[in-house]
Amino acid sequence: MEQENQNLQEEEVETETSAEANETVTDQRSREELLAEVARLSAEAEDNKTRYLRSQADFDNFRRRSRQEKDEFAAYANVKLIEELLPVLDTFEMALKSTGESDAQTVLTGVEMVYRQLMVALEKEGLAAIEAVGQPFDPNLHDGIMQVESADHPANTVVQELRKGYKVKDKVVRPSMVQVSQ
Repeated sequence: MEQENQNLQEEEVETETSAEANETVTDQRSREELLAEVARLSAEAEDNKTRYLRSQADFDNFRRRSRQEKDEFAAYANVKLIEELLPVLDTFEMALKSTGESDAQTVLTGVEMVYRQLMVALEKEGLAAIEAVGQPFDPNLHDGIMQVESADHPANTVVQELRKGYKVKDKVVRPSMVQVSQ
């Protein structure tokens, strides 16, 4: 019996040792799997961080380029208009050089020519005069500064234009200064 007890104790020790060994192997495998998972997640996190930093740098570059393009556009936006006005400037210079040799009619003709050139250049850019006289008064287009009695015009009609108004495409640049009938 003692022998059996001893055998039983040895078997229990072996079983415990075997269970501990299995547990250690299982723990070791779990630990290796966990370490592999941590390594994989660390690599993924590093990859995400790198992509984020690249995206941030790309966005910063886009913002800088956009700002530069906007500044450049603003700096050179009027170049086309200036190119259209250069012949007008040339005509003014020629008129100034020739005023000593010519009579009043020649000067008047030169000024009219310059005016036409200037209007053509501005019309190419979308400038248009606002029609006022005989039109119903519109506070969006006209700046009424006086009201006058008029038997020839219905009430709230523009009778006289004191200063011409202009618009560029659909935007009023300057309203016409007008007299309106009562």
